[in-house]
Amino acid sequence: MTISIPERHTSDKIGWLRAAVLGANDGILSTSSLLLGVASAHGTHASVMIAAVAGLAAGAMAMAAGEYLSVHSQADTEHAEIERERAELLANDSGEHDELAAIYVQRGLTPALARQVADQLMAHDAIGAHTRDELGITETLRARPVQAAVASAASFAVGGGLPLLVAAVTPDQQLAIAVAASSLVFLALLGVLAARTGGAAIVPAALRVMFWGALAMAVTAGVGALFGTVV
Repeated sequence: MTISIPERHTSDKIGWLRAAVLGANDGILSTSSLLLGVASAHGTHASVMIAAVAGLAAGAMAMAAGEYLSVHSQADTEHAEIERERAELLANDSGEHDELAAIYVQRGLTPALARQVADQLMAHDAIGAHTRDELGITETLRARPVQAAVASAASFAVGGGLPLLVAAVTPDQQLAIAVAASSLVFLALLGVLAARTGGAAIVPAALRVMFWGALAMAVTAGVGALFGTVV
């Protein structure tokens, strides 16, 4: 007897992985940049910490709200498409059979086999077959607004807490260097983690987040230094 061993793929992680990586990356980058900007403007240690804590709280809520609204919009679109397909099935069942069979012919089946597959799948779950094969909407990749919002907010808070903790235990004289260096390390580790979880190349992912992180922190520190000098 042949034993079927299910293959492991990473596609089922795409939804929460995207939100978590985006949230953590923004948390590290936003908080560290804010810390560097205020520190470069000659702010006191207390003012630097207050600004960072406020930015962390605001950023986490903004990430949650933005991700929820964005993904909910996608979910609304998916729901509307499914309901439209359901109405078409009721109005023109034979035409929907032909449409599904044509999709399978385009994928390489013979017309006869495509018709047989379409008939059997529609007999089993007509709306499911059309949702998956015509609309391209699968259960694994369905939009989940609440999950995305929670993952984004939580990961932003965790990511932002890292440079905040470094700043809290670092003297004023070394704060900018310590925050910048540690944040680049955190970003690199995040890139590695995301790449390993998603099955992608590790080195390009780490270098990519480090480059954009360094650029963002440099720009923010420059703006802080400029306004601090002006004031």
